[in-house]
This record gives sequence, C-alpha cells and structure tokens, in this order.
Amino acid sequence: MLRILAVAVLLCANAAMAQTTNQPDPASAPKVMDLRKPSTLEDQIRAKVEMRLGAKPESVTRTPFGLFEVVIGTDVVYVDQGVNYVIAGRVIDARTHEDLTQKRRDVLLKVDFKSLPLDQAVKVVRGSGARVMVTFEDPNCPYCKRLYKDMRNLTDVTIYTFLYPILSQDSFDKSKNIWCAKDRAAAWDQYMGDGKVPETADADCKHPLQQVLALGQKLEVTGTPTIVFVDGTRFPGAVPADKVEEMLDKTTKR
Repeated sequence: MLRILAVAVLLCANAAMAQTTNQPDPASAPKVMDLRKPSTLEDQIRAKVEMRLGAKPESVTRTPFGLFEVVIGTDVVYVDQGVNYVIAGRVIDARTHEDLTQKRRDVLLKVDFKSLPLDQAVKVVRGSGARVMVTFEDPNCPYCKRLYKDMRNLTDVTIYTFLYPILSQDSFDKSKNIWCAKDRAAAWDQYMGDGKVPETADADCKHPLQQVLALGQKLEVTGTPTIVFVDGTRFPGAVPADKVEEMLDKTTKR
C-alpha cells in the first residue's frame, strides 16, 4: 500500500514538472489580433475613412441632411454611412442660403492671434491704435494695394502686416527692401499707397521673410491679401472698408 502511494506521489510530481517545463513563454506567445469592432457608428466610419482614403479624420459628425461630415486637417468632406461615396464640395442650406461648409471651415481656419509673431510684421499705427488687425500682403498684389488704399481712412487702428511675397522673386526683393528701410512703416505706406519704390537694401540685411512664408503655409494662407482679426477670424481678399470697420469694432474689447 505504501509502495503504491509512493508511486502515485512520484507520478504526480513528474506531471507537475512536465506542465511547468512545457508552459509557453509569455513573451514568445503569438499575439492575438484585436478584432473588436469600433464602439460607435462614428468610430466605424472613422475607421473606414482611414482605410479607404488613407487619411486620419480629426472628427466625424452626423449631419441633419443624412450624411456624415468628415474633417481631415482643415478640409471638410461628406460620406455616406458605408463610406462608399465621398462628396467634396459645398453644402448650402436652401432655407437660409447659408454655406454650411464654409461656416465649418471658418471655425477650422481660426487663427490663434496671440501666437502670431508680430515682431516679424510691419507695424502701422493710426490714432490711438486701439483696434488691432493683421494682414498678409504681397507688395505686387493689386488687390493688396486696393485694400491698403481703402484702409488708409481707418482711424484708431494698429495694423500688423506680414510681408508675404508669394507672387514672384520681385515680390521677395521688394519685401526685403521695405523691411530693411530705416522706417519700414513709412516705406510700406509710400509704396502701397503712392507707388514709391523703396531703396535697395544691403545684401546682408537680416529679414524674417522665410519665417513669414513658413508661417503663412502653416496657417494655410493661400492668397493675398488675407486679414486676421483678434478673435482669430480671417477674411481672404480685398474686403470692403465698411466690413473691416465692422469687424474691428466687433472684435475690440470695450
């Protein structure tokens, strides 16, 4: 009886040892693919957009007109639930004639005004300078010149102008000459308002034009002029003077 008991104990010990020896190393165990499905419909659409378009959406939002708005960077597109169709275009509310796509892009394109490197801009102060705005302008841009002449009548305003030479090498050279002038604000005013060409700058004059070009690209400033107000709202093109006045009053703290 004792012999049988001893053999049983020995067999159990050997079995336990075999189990310990054959236990797989967790590090070498095959990885199990996570097959869990996205938890919400929006997550499912996000995954399909990423798979089919090769772009990661910032947001996916159900719209009141049956499609889903997908934001990729600052672009807005619309997809069906199965992401079988992509619509790249503008959606207009027929009842109010409001451009819903542009309204959304305006939010996406808002600028963090406090982060702008204003020391790299030409500063023009009129009157008290209490109202503040920023412009991106190319000295050879005809719409910029028209805007500038309209803005000459603005009062109590500070205008920071980033010289943004995107049209030609001549634009770059003129921007450098204006920046390097003894009084760059006067040089800018005389050139844009009166057509007086600034003197040629020294070859070694330091300027921020490359940094400004990089800033414009980062902010997706694709044309000149572009106006930015202190609340981050931007307006492309030669905005009418009365609209500029309206926005300056609206965005100035009282």
